[in-house]
Amino acid sequence: MLSFKLSAVVSAFVAVVVAQQYNGTLGPDANGKYEISAEGIRGLFVPYGASISNLFISDTNGIERDVVLGFDNATHYSVDPYHPHFGGVPGRYANRIKNSSFVIDGIEYYVLPNENNNNDTLHGGPDGWDWRNFTVVAHTPDSITFSIVDPDGDQGFPGEVISYITYTMTPYQWHIKMVALSTTKKTPIMLSSHTYWNLDAFQNNATALALNHTLYLPYSGQRIGTDGILIPNGTILPNQQYSVNDFWSNPKQIGANFTSPDAYGNCGTNCTGYDTCYLVNRAQNGPYDWRTEGPVATLASTFTGIQVDIFADQDAFQVYSCGGQNGTIPLKSTQGIFDGSRPRVVEQYGCIVMEVEDWIDAINQPEWQRSKKNIFGPDDDPYVLEAIYSFSVNKTLTL
Repeated sequence: MLSFKLSAVVSAFVAVVVAQQYNGTLGPDANGKYEISAEGIRGLFVPYGASISNLFISDTNGIERDVVLGFDNATHYSVDPYHPHFGGVPGRYANRIKNSSFVIDGIEYYVLPNENNNNDTLHGGPDGWDWRNFTVVAHTPDSITFSIVDPDGDQGFPGEVISYITYTMTPYQWHIKMVALSTTKKTPIMLSSHTYWNLDAFQNNATALALNHTLYLPYSGQRIGTDGILIPNGTILPNQQYSVNDFWSNPKQIGANFTSPDAYGNCGTNCTGYDTCYLVNRAQNGPYDWRTEGPVATLASTFTGIQVDIFADQDAFQVYSCGGQNGTIPLKSTQGIFDGSRPRVVEQYGCIVMEVEDWIDAINQPEWQRSKKNIFGPDDDPYVLEAIYSFSVNKTLTL
């Protein structure tokens, strides 16, 4: 096990050497962003939260569209008062922790609360990973690796954690690999990519919303039950066929069921839409290779023709339909319409967040028996998350 962890560190060191040997011009641009690219895909990243800030994909007409939310300049990420977690890596434990506490080996730990009048902890606390600057340890034309050292006791979490986040571009694909090593104590670790999507780049004359996007979650017959503030309550709920939460039996538009009474409260008290953790039930047929088994999610737009198929090694998939956006955050200069016909802001339901991750708050649900997926110590293999976002066009009618 130790050798596995050492190999991860060595791999990161090798990546640094590769980057140093590259003779091209690398480093941040005038806006503080780092570019990587491959055929048909180009991404820009910032050290703050190891965040993706731009992702350019050519649509059916060859027009390059920036399909993720972010800010124009890297400096704005650290001063934005709303901190919507645009494109960052939430950590060291993504999503919510009930009562901001958990128990490991009989010891109760308390972490800093930061949500719902301090009744829970969201995305690692008030100074979680996507509030911090990562270190760029490697940068080549098609790949970038960020690192962070999270000290023992930070935000109340036990033990030091060292993490490497690597983004790589291959033709029409964005690859993510997240590795985290607990070096001193057992501690919860669950990461994700908190990327906001609008495949129309807010340039659809008919609508600025993402509710017209088609979503398909073929393995999502169940979801985690939550209370009014989205804290898991220990239940696993069925997504009945043709119900509001049925994205598994057939693809459908995200907004297809918004007029249903069942959509109200579906994402928490007084909320219409989705902020839902769907389980990825694909192991029933035996061992599988997550890279070839088929995507855990597909998102598509008929306006641009852009489709993204998401492949991941994780056992859950969070969908958030951006009901909390309220028009206070401006669009980037690479997005939106400039003729004055529409405000250049992110409107409510103007985006969708799709997070590959493990079962949320499993550290407080021991009966789920997810400890080997959520708790990591110095004698354990490292935490690893991998995902591939594969892009295509003109496939929306063949979902």
